[in-house]
Amino acid sequence: MPKTAAGVVIRLSSNLSDWDGNLRVLGGNHMQESPFKGKKGLQRVWNALLYSLDGLRAALRYEDAFRQETLLAIAMVPLALYLRHAPVERALMIASVLLVLVVELLNSAVEAAVDRISFEHHHLIKRAKDMGSAAVLITLLNVLAVWGVILLG
Repeated sequence: MPKTAAGVVIRLSSNLSDWDGNLRVLGGNHMQESPFKGKKGLQRVWNALLYSLDGLRAALRYEDAFRQETLLAIAMVPLALYLRHAPVERALMIASVLLVLVVELLNSAVEAAVDRISFEHHHLIKRAKDMGSAAVLITLLNVLAVWGVILLG
């Protein structure tokens, strides 16, 4: 059976119609469901909201870049609403700013996960962190491009 880099055995089915959308890890001779699954309906939605708020609080508490970009968003979103541009242009201006926050959250999540695995210097860890940083840079350049095109006409 194939194994992940961490040595976890995974079962691959040749018939995708058998797959129910859940990944299972083999534990001994039986397959085991993830202990983190199980809530359904409104309880799942409520839990997801609470986890999301926990994530935002953690980002604001531990990530300097996210705090700085949040301050940027607090200034730029109202400015975009104030400016007398077409609604689509204002929406693009706001979306470009919010995209920076989304990508920064993803970058921070990758960094936290990688740091949980190891603090050692490794070229793959550096690559993962550099790629996340590059993604944030691209979204910041996108803000400049969108705002520049709209404001400078």
